[in-house]
Amino acid sequence: MNKWFNPYVALTVGVITVSTSAIFVKLADAPAGVIAFYRLFFSVLFLLPVFLLKYVGELKKIKRRDWLFSFFAGVFLAFHFILWFESLNYTSVASSTVLVTLQPLFAFIGTYLFFQERLSNKAIVSGVMAILGSVVISWGDFRISGMALFGDILALVACALVTAYLLFGQDVRKRLSLVTYTFIVYGFSSITLLLYVLVRGDPLTGYPTSDWVWFILLAIFPTLLGHSLFNWAVRYISTNVISMSILFEPIGAAILAYFILNEMVTWTQFLGGLLVMLSVGYFLRENRKANQTKVLVPE
Repeated sequence: MNKWFNPYVALTVGVITVSTSAIFVKLADAPAGVIAFYRLFFSVLFLLPVFLLKYVGELKKIKRRDWLFSFFAGVFLAFHFILWFESLNYTSVASSTVLVTLQPLFAFIGTYLFFQERLSNKAIVSGVMAILGSVVISWGDFRISGMALFGDILALVACALVTAYLLFGQDVRKRLSLVTYTFIVYGFSSITLLLYVLVRGDPLTGYPTSDWVWFILLAIFPTLLGHSLFNWAVRYISTNVISMSILFEPIGAAILAYFILNEMVTWTQFLGGLLVMLSVGYFLRENRKANQTKVLVPE
């Protein structure tokens, strides 16, 4: 236990800060691609002084394969944000964040397909239960609106994309520091998002002051502060505990959405969300190996 700062306090603050992500996106009026671009662009700018002062020397050690994998990781991360932010234009904060919580299961399927890691019977059961929970959410949203169901689908695809980001990055992270890897991947993501915005013809300027505030808060709180605290706390707390704590993000996001955005949680969202989180929690508890449980997502 750290004598200067309790890791569990850090964990709590981390969960609260990542829960703000969907709220800030909802409050911004800019297109999804623009919000995603400025979130990562400002994150890169904030990381730049630290990177130049302490970590720039690592660039000499990076191999061509690591650059390539980091590039793909950045591209997948960029389109994860585009689709997830876009999903919030169609479905509720509760539905979107719960469906993104399926990421650990997508990761386990990915490691099975690409790294031949074995699927246990318990993992299969938890996966089926989580899929059932997502069906309950989507069924309820379809009854509300076909566009809400479209938003759910976008959130699920975004979940798969962030899994691809993690799969490409897990090997590179073994050889690079967190700051260097984050700086490089966020840099590639920013370039990808900038090209996406330019191709779409979305303006990069002309947004109200409030939008710029949300862009900066997205970079500081859920991106740099939230996940930095998770990565700091992992030195003192089991990765299982941290992975389980991320399951509280949809709860925190739903509570914030209720008070800030006046979004109500339907019974199908509650039931489906509960089933998803219990299933993913069961999955994480039963799969304690580090390469299966260390699945922090940059939401």
